[in-house]
Amino acid sequence: MENTPPPQQYVPEPVTPAKPDKPGLAIAALVLGILSLCAWLLPICGFPISIAGVILGILGLKTSKKGMAVAGLIMAGIALLLTLLWTIFGAVVNSTGIMQDLWQFVPPEFQDYIQ
Repeated sequence: MENTPPPQQYVPEPVTPAKPDKPGLAIAALVLGILSLCAWLLPICGFPISIAGVILGILGLKTSKKGMAVAGLIMAGIALLLTLLWTIFGAVVNSTGIMQDLWQFVPPEFQDYIQ
């Protein structure tokens, strides 16, 4: 009899589970990007929607739907910039009294409805 080692048993390598893909983040970023482009005129709505769109767009870059995430990130970023500019414009107009100067050009019959 020869001295042969006993046959070794096959042990498969442990399978690591695949990292779950979350395409919902990219889709949500796209939806919020579109909504934020509509909501930038109202800063109270525009700020939260655009910031959420930017955050979800950044998180969505790691998913399989990278194109949607990039589109949502760009739209939400543009809307955030527009919201900031619109807020600054409103603050300047309000603090300088420009609207009072323009009020004289509004017809009197419309002034009753606006006030």
